[in-house]
Amino acid sequence: MENKMREILIEKVTMNVGVGEPGDRLEKVEKLLAQISGAKPVKTSTKKRIPEWNIRPGLDIGTKVTLRGEKAEELLKRLFVAVENKVEFSNFDKRGNLSFGISEYVHIPGAKYDYTVGIVGISVAVTLYRRGYSIARKRSSKHIGHNHIITPEEAKQFIVEKYKVKVND
Repeated sequence: MENKMREILIEKVTMNVGVGEPGDRLEKVEKLLAQISGAKPVKTSTKKRIPEWNIRPGLDIGTKVTLRGEKAEELLKRLFVAVENKVEFSNFDKRGNLSFGISEYVHIPGAKYDYTVGIVGISVAVTLYRRGYSIARKRSSKHIGHNHIITPEEAKQFIVEKYKVKVND
């Protein structure tokens, strides 16, 4: 690529598991995410009260882990194997980010089945960026130009070329 500013890069890979209740199962899922990713997960808590589900604000009901850099790219390769190197084009958002689900964590290479946890699905979110995106995070009124935003088609091409993943239209 001639222009380094147009190069698409992976900012982060986030894995998320929602358990729906605090307690022992949440702790086991947290250990499972640590084993798969090699990083320390954090718990996610509720913001709203939903009486039908016995949920109140501040209750820990899920866990997530975020990886960046080389670790994120290595994990992403393993996660694509878990979905048989196939994703849907509808999984890309309008900014080119990719989200997909893994129905059973045992499909991830290197993940061992833990009978105390059972079968758990994992949501994966891949955030893409280009150099120069950091200006949008500053407090100034600057924004990313329309031509610099990653389109879903560009993201698709990046994922296909770099990870040899088939994107179904």
